[in-house]
Amino acid sequence: MSRSRIALLHPGSMGISIAATLKHSGHDVCWLPLGRSRATRQRAEQYDLTPVEKPEQLIDHCDLVLSICPPHAALEVAAWVGQLGFDGLYLDANAVSPARSVEIGALVEAAGADYVDGGVIGGPAWQPGTTWLHLAGGQADKVAELFSAGPLHTNVLGDQVGQASALKMVFAAQTKGSSALTCATLAAAKSLGVAGALQQQWQALEMGLAEQAEPTLISASRKAWRFAGEMDEIAETFAAAGIPAEFHQAAAQVFRRMVGFENSDQPPVDELLSRIAGRTD
Repeated sequence: MSRSRIALLHPGSMGISIAATLKHSGHDVCWLPLGRSRATRQRAEQYDLTPVEKPEQLIDHCDLVLSICPPHAALEVAAWVGQLGFDGLYLDANAVSPARSVEIGALVEAAGADYVDGGVIGGPAWQPGTTWLHLAGGQADKVAELFSAGPLHTNVLGDQVGQASALKMVFAAQTKGSSALTCATLAAAKSLGVAGALQQQWQALEMGLAEQAEPTLISASRKAWRFAGEMDEIAETFAAAGIPAEFHQAAAQVFRRMVGFENSDQPPVDELLSRIAGRTD
């Protein structure tokens, strides 16, 4: 595919790795530094993203806009791009429900753009075989070609918008949902005075949870601000499929109680467990 110019919204830890694959595949990646943090600026500079001063410049000269942001902001970002009159390819790679993806697609298409539904599975894409970008929509093949050099893998599911988001939702329902359950279990055990006994039982049964539970808690605490919105989207996805939504609604509440430690190298385990149990004193 010929050299393309892509607008990245926004270069967080996941977004910057996707930008690196685009750069590796021979494309230009630009971004809008206005209002972004120092850490974001440093990531963009490290991977040679092209800064532009005004939103209009970001949109006017790009073939594709890639939206990768917290789930709760996905619709707002799409509306902003639509208001700017973007008429190229718009890829939403956020953790949103299929219904939300369809809504986003209708919004950007009304402004003249072609829409592709995306879902990222895996961590930041720095090594082959670790991260997949699933795609759906009429222009999905065209978008997949942009990432040809890897290490991010692409997979076109079909032309029905919502398929990629659906896969992301059901995958994260298990992986991140089980993390929320582990965090809640630790908090309940501590609150009930059986935390030590639970650890001993896990060790006796060689379940792996004795070693994995606390690292899961710490890792989840750093991303809880983002995971909560994702659980909301999963709950909506399950409800639309006729599946009880309450488990992931509860998971969203667990993550919300853990918010505030995203920049902590060593989140305080006892405080986290107390927060999850609803004890803030």
